[in-house]
Amino acid sequence: MTPGVRRRTQASGQGMMQMVVTFAARATLPEHRHPHEQVTHVISGRLRLILHAGSETHELAAGDSFYLASNVPHAAEAPEDAVVLDTFNPPREDLLARDREVGHH
Repeated sequence: MTPGVRRRTQASGQGMMQMVVTFAARATLPEHRHPHEQVTHVISGRLRLILHAGSETHELAAGDSFYLASNVPHAAEAPEDAVVLDTFNPPREDLLARDREVGHH
């Protein structure tokens, strides 16, 4: 993904997929958008979600979840090491194709 950010697909089906994303402290995920609905659940650590080019910020801690609608521009920053479970509907075919390329699924 980006330096300090790693992901691993946990499960995928026809209608949804889940992946675990591990953030090193101070790692960032640049702003992006996708047509998929997304639910982000923080398993450990803290995560800052930045929506709409910085006009909206959400601070999430372990146990918190956040829903992102389709095509909402968003970025993420980890003030400390964090582990996040992301669920997408429908599955992220772009990420699943990368998994197949490297032999993960």
